[in-house]
Amino acid sequence: MKQPVIIGIAGGTGSGKTTLAKKLKDDFEDDLLLLCQDYYYRSYAHLSYEERKNLNFDHPNAFDTDLLINHIVKLKEFQPIERPVYSFVEHMRLNESVYEEPKRVIVIEGILIFENPELVDLMDIKVFVDTDADIRFARRLMRDINDRGRDINSVFNQYLNTVKPMHEAFIEPSKKHADIIIPEGGMNHVASSMLVDKINTILSKWED
Repeated sequence: MKQPVIIGIAGGTGSGKTTLAKKLKDDFEDDLLLLCQDYYYRSYAHLSYEERKNLNFDHPNAFDTDLLINHIVKLKEFQPIERPVYSFVEHMRLNESVYEEPKRVIVIEGILIFENPELVDLMDIKVFVDTDADIRFARRLMRDINDRGRDINSVFNQYLNTVKPMHEAFIEPSKKHADIIIPEGGMNHVASSMLVDKINTILSKWED
């Protein structure tokens, strides 16, 4: 039986991986399902807000990877899923879910998706977005202040205490699993166009 094309897009915070994933979504529209690893942060509802906001969100243990793997397996078998919803304002999983139908192309995007071997084995194409650390930090700073209501001191302290060390310990080493390394992610129009062509080539086999 034909299976969906599973594409993993990894990279550090602010690298441009989300921009690349959204570009693919625009190109393939209803044929593509985008799953962000951020949806699968563990729920820490039993902790206070002050305790939750001080958690290390850049460590592999911060994610419910088993649930993500389970959902990818179901999607490969053309079964729908109910994916979780996470609030970056409250730092916790919400009591709701989103119904997702399987698609011919499934993109998994996240900082640590190449860290887990079982998850990596489910991917047909593995892309790592490689961007200078200063650019990544500047993008994260603007995002967290503008979109997540954070203040500059908390963003800076989190970057130094957890984001940067976890990038060096887990994300950068996971680059070795990539089939393709794309500098600047979605802003690299040549590389992203080549990726689109590759996906189209694979999908053309569905018509044979």
